[in-house]
Amino acid sequence: MTLESLRVAPGPVADKPAARRPADEVALIHDRLRAQGYISSEAIATALFVSQRLEKPMLVEGPPGVGKTELAKATAAVTGKALIRLQCYEGLDEAKALYEWKYSKQLLYTQVLKDKLADVLSGAEGLKASLARLHEFDDTFFSEEFLEPRPLLKALRHPGGAVLLIDEIDKSDDEFEAFLLELLSDYQISIPELGTVAAVVKPIVFLTSNNTRDLSDALKRRCLHLHIPFPDQALERAIIRSRVPEAEERLQIQLVTFVQNLRQLDLKKVPAISETIDWARTLVLLHARELDRTLVETTLNVLLKFQDDIQRVNEGLTDLLSKATSATR
Repeated sequence: MTLESLRVAPGPVADKPAARRPADEVALIHDRLRAQGYISSEAIATALFVSQRLEKPMLVEGPPGVGKTELAKATAAVTGKALIRLQCYEGLDEAKALYEWKYSKQLLYTQVLKDKLADVLSGAEGLKASLARLHEFDDTFFSEEFLEPRPLLKALRHPGGAVLLIDEIDKSDDEFEAFLLELLSDYQISIPELGTVAAVVKPIVFLTSNNTRDLSDALKRRCLHLHIPFPDQALERAIIRSRVPEAEERLQIQLVTFVQNLRQLDLKKVPAISETIDWARTLVLLHARELDRTLVETTLNVLLKFQDDIQRVNEGLTDLLSKATSATR
């Protein structure tokens, strides 16, 4: 991805744009992401700027629900590139990630070849000549015609370039990490039957991780690192204002204050920004204008995913509500 892809489309006069300062470029990235509904921090916009200039993949780490996957989606929307997503899981291998052979088509081809065997061997004298004639068909079985591309290969071959999202890389095995190293360093991949496949246009690569396990140093060296934490109060309010604009300002302030204080509790799973957005939409759906005890008690299941956490929050609900409502006094 180039910085030009984040700029406003040029007018009829194709003048070369004046050079911008890095700070201006970062601000432009921030604005273009905002236009797609993604409210970025200074750190996020700066990391995206650097990754573009250096043409390096970006490893985005942080707790679930803080906007790691959404960053890749917003970048695809901003640049107008196709988003190609590879969801990682334990046991993921190259057959699901890179390519697979169309075995049924190969089998059909084998049957056709068998039926036409007499024609194929016509004119061949002796066993050696017959085998040589058959060997001419070996490579056909492992040619482009029988290749089924998977996400990694699709991203390398996309004619206009693509945004490749390798989601939740920490759920994959160490072997799959090692398999990715060539792609991450050289934007190419080796296929034994076809040779090396290099990117037509270098894809924009995002890897996300929820930190469920440590990733290898080799993988980290090939990527720029970005950690997205839970947002502070100002950023979270800006996100809610953007994603749930129909929520009244008083309600926005109270619910963000409530969530910010709730994250200080010892919970199995503290709510991320995705849960805050869902809760805000729920409250709007219920025509809420401000928080009250009954409203919170009946909607905590949207914000929290474990019953033990809901019970723990209910025990301290008076204090949490008091802090939230006092923010608008």
